Amino acid sequence: MSFLALFNKSAQPLRYKLLARLTAYNGSIHALAISNDGHLLACGGTEGIKLWDITSRKELTSSSNHHESRGTVSCAIWATTMKTTAETLCYGTGLGYIVCLRRSLTDEKFQEICARRLGSGFEITCLSWRSTSSDGNLRIVVGTRDKMVQVLTLNTSSQLQPVFAVRLENTVPKSVVFADNRSIYVFGLYDGNFMKLKDEDGDIVQEISCKSVIGHAAVYSKRGVFIVDNATDGFTLYRLEGDGEPVRTFATGLPSVSVPKQVAFGEDGKVVVGGSDHGLVYIFDRKTGETLQTLHHADTGLVQTISVSIKTSRKKMSLTWFRHAISMAAAQLPALRPC
Repeated sequence: MSFLALFNKSAQPLRYKLLARLTAYNGSIHALAISNDGHLLACGGTEGIKLWDITSRKELTSSSNHHESRGTVSCAIWATTMKTTAETLCYGTGLGYIVCLRRSLTDEKFQEICARRLGSGFEITCLSWRSTSSDGNLRIVVGTRDKMVQVLTLNTSSQLQPVFAVRLENTVPKSVVFADNRSIYVFGLYDGNFMKLKDEDGDIVQEISCKSVIGHAAVYSKRGVFIVDNATDGFTLYRLEGDGEPVRTFATGLPSVSVPKQVAFGEDGKVVVGGSDHGLVYIFDRKTGETLQTLHHADTGLVQTISVSIKTSRKKMSLTWFRHAISMAAAQLPALRPC
């Protein structure tokens, strides 16, 4: 059984307090995403996609139930356009499908608006988005297990249109991010490569080898830094315009098993949030590296998947993640190999 936990920012002395626990389903969870407005939670894994209203903790209905033919949900994002505040859920699967859902205006049910299988059907490992302009289109960048990075446009007619695709020489993309400078950041699983691509054609303009394996990565553009799960002793901070030398490491201890763990920035970049292989989520001060709080999810087990949402108006941050038995981890997410 897979479980989710929700935490909200609270008054001192505890920085965060438990808001709720949710039971997901019997299978494993590989993807979590909180909507941009902080109201909705998407959970994806071996049993497809599930949705919740965070405030009421009620499960929401969805028309997307093809997980047996499309494969395990591997990643998920929520996106909005400049024309509307309506949230679009996009998720990728282990058989190479990208699927988009949007809430119906009539019955509030989430309806599938488009689905497309990319290339030869390799696993979609990561997704990112940005709103193109006032035309209401979304641009989505996709990384796949066969070392491809692709950019597509989701237009106002709910059609996915290809923009470009580029094959990386040795890098399997684990995280992708649209940058503010018309670039795409790509972080390589296993090899520790960080690349900057042009967002109009995918040409590589910069490539840096980090001093650690990359299990997952997050970017905080405002301060010009990124954080990676180093799959060794915690999370390592780097500079986007640096030479690959670490700024600092946020230690969680040596793991008993090396698997990718998600990491994120929170509180407008003031904190670093990441999981562990011993049932805890760690919250660090980004500037000092100090451990501000550890959130207890279970006595043992992997905390691999997290999602962070910042509600600017209320200055709250919600976290959610899952745990499953260590004996199941290697089969559900690939173990990291030293590079």
